[in-house]
Amino acid sequence: MRLLERLEAIQARGGAVTDADLQALARDTGTPLYHLEGLRSFYPVFREAPGPVHRVQVCRDAVCRLAGAEPAVAALEAAFAGRDDVALERVSCLGLCDCAPAASLDEAPGALPAPERLSAWLDGGERPPAATAAGGPLPTDPYAGRHEHYATAARWQDADPEAVIRALDEAGLQGLGGAAFPTARKWAFTRAAQGAPRTVICNADESEPGTFKDRLILEAAPHLVIEGMVMGARVIGAGHGIIYLRHEYQRARESIAAALADARGRGLLGEGFDIELFVSPGGYILGEETALLEALEDRRGEPRNKPPFPTNVGLHGGPTLINNVETLAAVTTILAHGPEWWRAQGRGGYSGLKYVSVSGDVVTPGVHCLPWGTPVREAIERCGGVMEGRGVLAFSPGGASTPFLPGSLLDTPLAFETLREAGSGLGTGALVVVAEGRDLADVLLAQARFFRNESCGKCVPCRVGSRKGVALAEAAAAGEVAPGVAEALRTLHGTLARTSICGLGQVALLPVVDALERFADEPSVQRLRGEVPWATSP
Repeated sequence: MRLLERLEAIQARGGAVTDADLQALARDTGTPLYHLEGLRSFYPVFREAPGPVHRVQVCRDAVCRLAGAEPAVAALEAAFAGRDDVALERVSCLGLCDCAPAASLDEAPGALPAPERLSAWLDGGERPPAATAAGGPLPTDPYAGRHEHYATAARWQDADPEAVIRALDEAGLQGLGGAAFPTARKWAFTRAAQGAPRTVICNADESEPGTFKDRLILEAAPHLVIEGMVMGARVIGAGHGIIYLRHEYQRARESIAAALADARGRGLLGEGFDIELFVSPGGYILGEETALLEALEDRRGEPRNKPPFPTNVGLHGGPTLINNVETLAAVTTILAHGPEWWRAQGRGGYSGLKYVSVSGDVVTPGVHCLPWGTPVREAIERCGGVMEGRGVLAFSPGGASTPFLPGSLLDTPLAFETLREAGSGLGTGALVVVAEGRDLADVLLAQARFFRNESCGKCVPCRVGSRKGVALAEAAAAGEVAPGVAEALRTLHGTLARTSICGLGQVALLPVVDALERFADEPSVQRLRGEVPWATSP
């Protein structure tokens, strides 16, 4: 058992990992105490003391902020003032943007209930409803409700691994977690790499505000991901697989565990290749593949310098194939239907299908499976349009790390190239809509605070620069900074982009800096540019 798993087990038993617990674990395992203290202090899931009986965590990030999280939290604070049995915490994105404002009630995720409903539960009443599981078969599931799971793996059982790689290449599949690296090339690189152990990892730690598509796939069709991992293992010669899951995804955890047991019962897993489920101890940075590897090796989840890349030197120094949930599920779909079928699903010359999380100021947030090349406007219409019939002030097509585009670009096709040309990016496929009349600067600041809060602190540019950038922007928004702050933010962003170790620092200020020019006429953004009078003392 990993040290991180031991720490989680200790906390599950006693409600915290105390100093005495660390000392006992250090004696039992021969691990230096400073190393265990470093793990406890790094990962947000661990607590040093048990705390109150009930723990209510409320998301503070952009989508939930748009949905009224701040006044809702203020109402809860007033309602529970003086109660020492309740801890009320503001936390980073919970991956529940489709039911914003989102909360976690004693580790049970769902929509934030009204104060009276929460009070009733705390006093012994019925628990508020948790987030609902995905319903119905997915459009990309070749088994669509039938019980023929893993027939694709059986059909490709004796195929040449190179034929699998060619099929993915012909389909044009790119990594669907944001990087867009050609999947066939990644599999080919890992197959050709020398060394051992050889491992396949599913990165299921989606934690960027606005992104929740992987949660849907894991709840509704975990067998697609498992089958994709099996095919990856055959291609690279791996004997071990790991699904690295963010800890808030409890329903996904249950569905994965059931699917793994089913796959073992069918003989797909077990001797030769098996998959373990590892639940992350928290932190957005763990979505970065080398930080994820550090966690799996019982270290603080801080990104590694690259090269070498995990394809050559990954988990425990061996070649490691890492893909995200949607990519591995797409592998199964492509191998089931063939690359020609996959290419035919797109529009306007684009290939395949894409799951897109849509949230923010839309009538019904949710995940939609769309043909590549579908206009952004249609994705919003699938969600009932913009709330109250308003127009679109801005939309971020790929999550908190991608710049906002104006409503005039709603006809841009959802594709890596088109959105890049428009000045943003598809990113994780997280479309966040901001309606006309909203305070865009407030949304931008919420995104910048997210990256500041989630910086692992390893490199100075990100650790210091993200804090300085947020401080500058907040002061400007309050009218406390002289004109010239826009140039200071641009310069700071340029430094972070060039010198940060990983993508977090490289994009931490990007949406803010981009909006300074793209939305220069928007009154709230003008505040960020320092184009309002200074605040004066009375």
